[in-house]
Amino acid sequence: MLEKIINTLYPINEVFQTIQGEGVFTGAPALFIRLQGCPVGCPWCDTQHTWEHKPEDEVSITAVVEKQAASSTWANVTPQQILKLFEQRGYTARHVVITGGEPAMYDLRPLGQVLEQAGYQLQIETSGTFEIRTTNKTWVTVSPKLDMPGGYLVRPDCMKRANEIKYPVAMQKHIDQFDKLLRSCPPSPEAIIALQPISQRPRATALAMRVCIERNWRLSVQLHKYLNIE
Repeated sequence: MLEKIINTLYPINEVFQTIQGEGVFTGAPALFIRLQGCPVGCPWCDTQHTWEHKPEDEVSITAVVEKQAASSTWANVTPQQILKLFEQRGYTARHVVITGGEPAMYDLRPLGQVLEQAGYQLQIETSGTFEIRTTNKTWVTVSPKLDMPGGYLVRPDCMKRANEIKYPVAMQKHIDQFDKLLRSCPPSPEAIIALQPISQRPRATALAMRVCIERNWRLSVQLHKYLNIE
């Protein structure tokens, strides 16, 4: 296993420290690792620059960390290099969020083991369309993406593994689709369910609030967009 940890590479598009703006950990200081690559194709995605994993876009990790604007450039980095980067830059957050792109395209167990041994807590944010390979301690947030252009289906095993299910909604049909998913792919009884209005639209927010109150679910309002932070 040590050899696998040493030799595992992750294509990283961004690394930054901020405040987690969504879901259960809203408000927590967090280190975000954004991975490159995602074939799901959500039309409203605000990180479409992470979709394509092109060899010609590979750069150094220094170039990735020093980005001044979103771009498709990425760097191949080992778990140990990521830990060293955290230490070199003096990051103080201990909560690490692995996002993308689609992080579940990659085996995250080597990264999780290295960071957990150093005292970090891990969370991943995934669409639930790829097998989730994480440590047992990793907090898994599944944000199910249904009927997306990429044609990928939400996996029952992903829904069962989820600690938190955070579903984006804009209209009633999204609630109906979500209900169908919950019936066909039931989550763990302990899973926290949250609705997240797409793009902070007033009608979507009102709908999400009403359904959350009716069902005793949670509301996720993308705090970072209201604060205008990453």
